[in-house]
Amino acid sequence: MRQKFDIIESTCVPLPLENVDTDQIIPARFLKATTKDEKFFGDALFRDWRFDREGNPVPGFVLNRPEFSAEPSEGVHQILVAGKNFGSGSSREHAAWAIAGYGFRVVISSFFADIHKNNELNNFVLPVVVSEEFLAELLAGVESDPQLKVRVDVPAQTVTNLATGRQERFEISAYKKYCLMNALDDIDYLLERKDIIEAYEKNARAF
Repeated sequence: MRQKFDIIESTCVPLPLENVDTDQIIPARFLKATTKDEKFFGDALFRDWRFDREGNPVPGFVLNRPEFSAEPSEGVHQILVAGKNFGSGSSREHAAWAIAGYGFRVVISSFFADIHKNNELNNFVLPVVVSEEFLAELLAGVESDPQLKVRVDVPAQTVTNLATGRQERFEISAYKKYCLMNALDDIDYLLERKDIIEAYEKNARAF
């Protein structure tokens, strides 16, 4: 769901696994879909970890645990905290669709695969890169207290563990920051500047 980004304060879902690739985020069989329905792809997120072959929830997987199973909403489970090297593997954009479709607005990790990181940004999911020490603190804190909240301040580019007060700054390009804060995709951004572009083209034709 496209929303403007400002300050997101939410509980988190921990996924303390490294090298989670895009086939694990969304299995290849879902790439044949001809829809971009958010619920369809949200239901397919981590499909082979969440459900067995009969479609039954897998006990113990984090999204099936009672303390983390509530669908993301205002202030609840909008942040996924994942292990190092999140989104490696194929470049499928469907992985970002699945994360966004499930309802996550932020993914925190110590490292993202570059293509997946850009796919998240293009689909209104904010990838936040933190130090390995800060990531370890968050993962341990959320496991011990599922009510722990994290504040992600997009204007200030900071992420704060509200249980400890520890804060880190994250990087984001000025262009993507503007787009997220104004709920604009690349086409929207160009349309917003239509008059400027037309004026430039008119002046250029004069020479």
